[in-house]
Amino acid sequence: MNRVFILSILLWSTLSFAENTIIAIVNNDIISLKSIENKIINATSKEKEIEIIYKQIDKILQLEKAAELNLMASLEDVSYAMLEIASTNNISIEQLSSYPELLSLEIEITEKISILNLQRYITKDIAITENEVVNICSKDLSKSIKQIKIAQIIISQVEAQNNQDIAIKAFLKKLSNHISKGASFKGFAKLHSQHSSYLNGGITDWIEVDNPTVKMLDSLKDNEVSKIYLTDFGFAIGIKLEERFVSANLKQCKEKLIYLNSEKFYSSWVKELREQAYIKIYHDAL
Repeated sequence: MNRVFILSILLWSTLSFAENTIIAIVNNDIISLKSIENKIINATSKEKEIEIIYKQIDKILQLEKAAELNLMASLEDVSYAMLEIASTNNISIEQLSSYPELLSLEIEITEKISILNLQRYITKDIAITENEVVNICSKDLSKSIKQIKIAQIIISQVEAQNNQDIAIKAFLKKLSNHISKGASFKGFAKLHSQHSSYLNGGITDWIEVDNPTVKMLDSLKDNEVSKIYLTDFGFAIGIKLEERFVSANLKQCKEKLIYLNSEKFYSSWVKELREQAYIKIYHDAL
């Protein structure tokens, strides 16, 4: 009986030791076999096992950096995520709280939110220029939209004792006559326009040709001054400067490009993080 007991103790000790075998050191942290046993058990090769270990290494390094930058998930974040999980699975939060692996779930949620916070922080300044968006996203114009760029002079108020609308239109008509005779539209915009765009001669961003006013502006010939039209900021006159055709999915394409650029940048950043860390993998322990 004693011999069987001793053998059982020895067997338990061996298994326990194997489960807690250190297979990697990452800075001041360790990766034990037990911590990744659920992932590594399905690995079909040594290469896959190493790949799993490196993913764990990257997770540890990201969590270290998130903690350093005070970006770890808050209790409020975790609680909200738990409510979302309960709602998605059509169960109450009380039912979710009775889940046997609740602690593991909370840890997993905390880690994922913390890493997401870190990703957002590191990639917050990633942007893409308008030219890049147009060049990349408008290669297929089978579904396209037309955009124009205009310059406009917007007047919201003038000194007048009679009706303001009449006075503003009379002033714009006077400016239009001068411009038609050769005066600089952009010069007049800088001098007279009462909209913030006056700083750059009244030039707008690209505008989609999707309403009667913009269609009217799109129909203008070179250097032709438009009729007076109403804007959200006052009455205006305008000239057409440029036109282009862009993909109808330009906005979605832009978001995708920013996402891909951010993903690429973050991946390189994590790689640098790994290169700067102290990492030792015990291949013989696998």
